[in-house]
Amino acid sequence: MFKKDFNAGNQKVKSSAQRGIRAKVLETYPRLEPYIDEILPKKEQLDLLKIPDRVNLYCLHSTPLFWQHMDDPIIPHLQLVHKYPWCFSRVRIDRGGVRFVLSGATLMVPGLTSPGGRLPGDEDAGEVYDNGGKDLEAGEVVVVDAEGKENACMVGVLKMGSKEMKEKKKGIAIENHHYVGDGLWKLDLS
Repeated sequence: MFKKDFNAGNQKVKSSAQRGIRAKVLETYPRLEPYIDEILPKKEQLDLLKIPDRVNLYCLHSTPLFWQHMDDPIIPHLQLVHKYPWCFSRVRIDRGGVRFVLSGATLMVPGLTSPGGRLPGDEDAGEVYDNGGKDLEAGEVVVVDAEGKENACMVGVLKMGSKEMKEKKKGIAIENHHYVGDGLWKLDLS
């Protein structure tokens, strides 16, 4: 989604809108609740950067926190994901898929259903990818880890649920994504 570098317009978020953003973040990512005062302090003012393709980026000082495309779900920036990885639903792609993700390609289902990939419900998914024993649904925001890598490489919205992915084994897995190395990752906020 953010394949090119870009400039952003900057403005302050009103306190009432900031309370709404905070509530939406906690509703979407309940595991962030113990850390929400560190992430979105009540006494600090958020900045809103309007970036191309109708995307709003919410920042605290020069730290990107969340972004949202129009009325889509609010999505964490990868810097926030790297700081609190245990607070988000996660999947894993195989070693071969990571190079496509980092070049900006759309993540396809085979990268998640191959032997190196992990989805909730897989026998060898482990605690990290188990999602509390629940399948992921289309429209949910997920963090994508890469086999053999320490940090997440992508975050985006599932195009189809994990159960459907296991059955079909083809198609687009994630849309509206942000990956390491894209324009949003490289954006200089200082």
